[in-house]
Amino acid sequence: MGSTLLLPVLLATSFWSCGDAQAVPVQTPVLQGKVTGSSASMYCRLSNEHVVHWYQHLPGKPPKRILYMWRQTATFDDNSDRRRFQAQKHSTEPLYYLTIDNLTPRDSGTYYCTYCIIRPWDADVKVFGSGTKLIVSNKGSSPPENSEILQKTHENQITYVCLIEKFYPEVIRVTWTDEENKEITDNVVKGDTWKPAEGDEYSVGSWLTVPVENKHKNYYCKYEHESQQHSLMTRDSKKNALQDEDCSTHPGNGTVFNRDHLFHRTAYLVYIALLLKSSMYYIIVLLFMYRMWAPTKQQGKKA
Repeated sequence: MGSTLLLPVLLATSFWSCGDAQAVPVQTPVLQGKVTGSSASMYCRLSNEHVVHWYQHLPGKPPKRILYMWRQTATFDDNSDRRRFQAQKHSTEPLYYLTIDNLTPRDSGTYYCTYCIIRPWDADVKVFGSGTKLIVSNKGSSPPENSEILQKTHENQITYVCLIEKFYPEVIRVTWTDEENKEITDNVVKGDTWKPAEGDEYSVGSWLTVPVENKHKNYYCKYEHESQQHSLMTRDSKKNALQDEDCSTHPGNGTVFNRDHLFHRTAYLVYIALLLKSSMYYIIVLLFMYRMWAPTKQQGKKA
């Protein structure tokens, strides 16, 4: 658990120490899905030239530094990594590259670009980038097979559910924007990705709740996946009203029934995922309190 908590603390410290947002390394891509035996390349852009460090964070292990680089010279912590890792810098720009050859599933993890802020009268601080998540398997990436926006009106609110189905790998970024292309963060919930018991494809749901008086406005659900970027627009209120009327007049309408079923299925699965996550946090807190309380109890008995 210590290694799991270590990286968020480092990341939080890096952002706190950096008043200028441009000083945080910008890494691309956010996600890569690669086939076993192939190569993966990732990029890191800084605002100025620095000594750049590349870290590898594999599941269940603490972050490990692979190398550090000054200008065109790379120094490896482990010389055996030279066989598969290559580091380069752009000739004129503060743009740094890391390439991994002969990938295996054991390379699956997150790779971070960092640099140090030198503080003569205090401890130095490492500034971490956003990271590139690498997933290596025998299956290549595939875009979503289906994506749509479902709508439900309840009392004085409208809830739009953006359902994105059957994509691989699982990392995907879903955002909502308004008619002015401004990102919406209030009253937005993004569920965790899930996959059926059989099959490798993942699905995700995200929903936006707005006042019913905004029913004439259009909102956009945008997703960014390694293999595709796409934007969906909420249906206008007139079209939705016709569908609701058709549903009450023709209860056997299969299309409307399936959409309603998908809406409830998405909401249910996301609710279960959030409930399980909350339960895990609750158990971790209890274990932590017990570990602090047990030694105190034993000392009381000895006294």
